[in-house]
Amino acid sequence: MGGVSRSRLRHDPAGHAVFEGQVSLAHNGGFASVRSSPGEFGHAGATTCLIEARGDTKQFKLSLLTDDGFDSLNYQAGFTTMGHDWQTISLPISSFRASFRGRDVPGAPALDPERIRQVGLLIAGRQAGAFALDIRRIGSA
Repeated sequence: MGGVSRSRLRHDPAGHAVFEGQVSLAHNGGFASVRSSPGEFGHAGATTCLIEARGDTKQFKLSLLTDDGFDSLNYQAGFTTMGHDWQTISLPISSFRASFRGRDVPGAPALDPERIRQVGLLIAGRQAGAFALDIRRIGSA
């Protein structure tokens, strides 16, 4: 999209995932993301997404997609970690907002947790510099 930010998701030898990288504002940049391959991630009746994470105090988003497309509607909810202790963050399903290429989509249907096909992490908001987010678990309740 023109920017030069970079990110990756890697396995840490301690047994958790690390979403890390560098956000650059050059060339109209300002975000970085990772996403799973399509799969069966949905849970009928789920009311909350749970993230067990630790990291710097930057703002991140959990992104959920209900189809297998690469460039399609996604549902996002923001969260912030509070330092280097593990914490469980609860994101109500009702707090996820429909988005396409970073813009809200008014009138889109609400997120159906049974239809979740892809899960992603995103850092945006022009938070320039290095970032790292440790993830031990992403699930639902």
